[in-house]
Amino acid sequence: MTDVATLVGSLRRESLSMKVAEALHELAPDGLKPRFVEIGTLPLYNQDLEASPPPEWRAFREEIRAADAVLFVTPEYNRSVPGVLKNAIDIGSRPKQTSAWKGRPAGIVSVSPGAIGAFGANHHLRQSLVFLDMPTMQQPEAYVGGAAGLFDESGTLVNDATRDFLAAYLTAFADWVARTHR
Repeated sequence: MTDVATLVGSLRRESLSMKVAEALHELAPDGLKPRFVEIGTLPLYNQDLEASPPPEWRAFREEIRAADAVLFVTPEYNRSVPGVLKNAIDIGSRPKQTSAWKGRPAGIVSVSPGAIGAFGANHHLRQSLVFLDMPTMQQPEAYVGGAAGLFDESGTLVNDATRDFLAAYLTAFADWVARTHR
């Protein structure tokens, strides 16, 4: 069973990114075991605290190290990733010689109510993942645009084309992880 840490870059109660992440978890193929990793309660990264890291940082780093792969589901803020996600990335990457991210295969699903599906956040995140030595799945790319119209009142994904796309994305991701996991 492949353990996949899922990080969602939005803290909003009615987050479209969280709804997409929940749909991804429901659609996960056999052999892929996704789980959410909380990032909203992490204290802001401050290198001065590394001498005695906060317990939240230590727990987060261990959760990432325990994962076989990482799936990022994020909205776009100002053509980049939200600060909460960047903070989590920074925490996991330190100290550099023991980065929790190193070598973990990654996938990115960006989500937006707009038409371009958070393209800027997706590609900005890819830049960070290259530096972190996270082999990131290139194809298929996943930009979920028009996300506000994909769910019913209860948050259930009701768009069949999107469901099929996300299922195919996860199948490709499972194959990617099997080929790249160290």
